[in-house]
Amino acid sequence: MAPTILIVGATGNTGQAVVETLPKLLQSSNALSDHRVIALTRSSKSPVAQRLAKVPGVEVIEKNWVDITSDWLREHQVTRAFIASHNEPNAFAEESTFHIAALNAGVKYVVRISTTAANVRPDCPAYYTRTHWAVEALLGSPEFTNLQWTSLQPNVFSSFYLSSAAEFIKQYRKTGKQGDLKLMASKDAPVGVIDSSEVGVFAAHLLSQEDPSVHNKAKYVLNGPEDITGQQIVDLVEQYIGTQVEKVSYQDTSFLDQMWEYQYAATNQSKNVFFSIKHAPVSAWEGKCSVSTTSKAVLEIAAPKITPTEALKGLLGE
Repeated sequence: MAPTILIVGATGNTGQAVVETLPKLLQSSNALSDHRVIALTRSSKSPVAQRLAKVPGVEVIEKNWVDITSDWLREHQVTRAFIASHNEPNAFAEESTFHIAALNAGVKYVVRISTTAANVRPDCPAYYTRTHWAVEALLGSPEFTNLQWTSLQPNVFSSFYLSSAAEFIKQYRKTGKQGDLKLMASKDAPVGVIDSSEVGVFAAHLLSQEDPSVHNKAKYVLNGPEDITGQQIVDLVEQYIGTQVEKVSYQDTSFLDQMWEYQYAATNQSKNVFFSIKHAPVSAWEGKCSVSTTSKAVLEIAAPKITPTEALKGLLGE
């Protein structure tokens, strides 16, 4: 069996681009050309999984990543791994278990997806951002010296940031009527939203480095090529619908109320913990998430190119 690079979350926002990009990079590598890529999925029958299975050099395996053990990693000769964990309240327990398994199995290098850099701190009110801080602290401890790692801290994904604008446009085109345009963005703060696929492309470039030690313990901030404000989102919407938007709600987090009602209310999750997510966008509203924060290595290795205008066009299927 050949040495393996494991992609956890292969069918997710960032994972798809990792799977699609990595095999091509490995082909031109002197040290890693013999490595295979395993794309992990919970359902190999999903359309995305079936598409990824057609990528040369990729093997799709159906397995829930939270069940991965050191024995499984050794059995599949995993030497490097990518992981994009969930952001449920138990994320630290499950992701840290994965990293301990990787450490004990002799995995050499892990690239993980974190979150907005300004929020990755122990005192951030949003619970899931503290999870990422805790995982990075764990990986940075002396006990994990033998496991090299890089944490990617992308600012908000454009698909999430612009989704309400896209839906507003679609609804207006369908009915000719306007509802409220609800934006998570503030009116004036510039935010360097990034397409999730470009985060995956950068991760693939890191995983294909013959010597990743230069990136060990690095925390890279990723943004798209251009900032966008809430007012600029409104301007784009008006260009699409050909008239003025009648009512805009900035800094709107009402979508969380719907998430709670339809996904979490019937569970045993803490309502207090869940709604702490409302604090996550504050750093963006304060102007701390502009393209000026992008790490130099990101621009040198795989600079993002997809602008907010192009991202919105993509969401509209155009």
